[in-house]
Amino acid sequence: MQLSKNEYKHYSRHLLLDEIGESGQHLLKKSKVLVIGAGGLGCPTLLYLTAAGVGEIGIVDNDKVEVSNLQRQILYTVEDIGKSKSHCAAMRLKKLNPHIKITGHNEFLNKNNALSLFKNYDIIVDGSDNFATRYLTNDAAVITDRPFVYGAIHKFEGQVSVFNYLNGPTYRCLYQSPPQEHIPNCSEIGVLGVLPGIIGAFQANEVIKIICGLEEVLSGTLLIFQAKTYQTNKLKILKNERINISSLQESYSINCDSQQSYQELTWQEYKKNKTEYLLLDVRSAQEYFLANRGGLHIPIDELPQKLKEIPAGKNLLVCCQSGARSKKAIRILQENKMGNKLFNLKGGLAAYQ
Repeated sequence: MQLSKNEYKHYSRHLLLDEIGESGQHLLKKSKVLVIGAGGLGCPTLLYLTAAGVGEIGIVDNDKVEVSNLQRQILYTVEDIGKSKSHCAAMRLKKLNPHIKITGHNEFLNKNNALSLFKNYDIIVDGSDNFATRYLTNDAAVITDRPFVYGAIHKFEGQVSVFNYLNGPTYRCLYQSPPQEHIPNCSEIGVLGVLPGIIGAFQANEVIKIICGLEEVLSGTLLIFQAKTYQTNKLKILKNERINISSLQESYSINCDSQQSYQELTWQEYKKNKTEYLLLDVRSAQEYFLANRGGLHIPIDELPQKLKEIPAGKNLLVCCQSGARSKKAIRILQENKMGNKLFNLKGGLAAYQ
């Protein structure tokens, strides 16, 4: 698989490196990488892998571009709002490097497509923002014997590692099972806009190191980066030989409400019978200002102090952006023995925007 004259020019700075050179660039050209998620982490990872000349790149994402994405998801513009992320990302990347193949898979990763998708690629990159997808990615990578490059962000902190590389530790060696308590995502607590760019670039770097056979791949090591202080820590991850993954789980849904004592309503169901419910919005003041859906607004942090503001006897439909804070609000209401019948907005307001 020879490099063309234009490719020699495109990759000239790689070719000058002794550690990569022409042989390494050939390895990059022959490689196939699948990126799960074209969001904050996926965007910089995709940009750098495309620029580096990875021969075939797949993008798995079924989301559409939202205006709130533009603060950190650097592949998109205001003209892309409402459009498919996988499609927009693929079109943008093809303009960056016409010498490689880019395929957009306009679907979410699930137990029915994970194994068949992974078998078509050499390396898997985790750009997801939820534990269900991350554990599915890990298990499918183990079953198909593919290394996967992990990245995660939380406010000002990011993590990077490489799992299932040369029989090294897997993600379950670090976190054997999902947390039982809800961990808020960036749509609930925010994230520094440049942080996914930094962590995504680290992920792309690990992919290139794996492909080119460079030393000190982050297998068995968790890199933790703090954006406010530039402090970095490396933690050792030991392989747990007792963990055996031979098949996918029946379900990867994570339910933190094992004793759920409330019902869920969709927005459409609420709109049909609005007079029967009081909408209680527990988002932040800024979120409420940007998208006011009416009802009673009490931010989740202020709810315990403002319970008396909630009218007694009303059916309460509790909502937030993703559906997570509203579940927490319902637990607060239950603990305080509010007499209202409680309903949660299924999927949060984000599901109906």
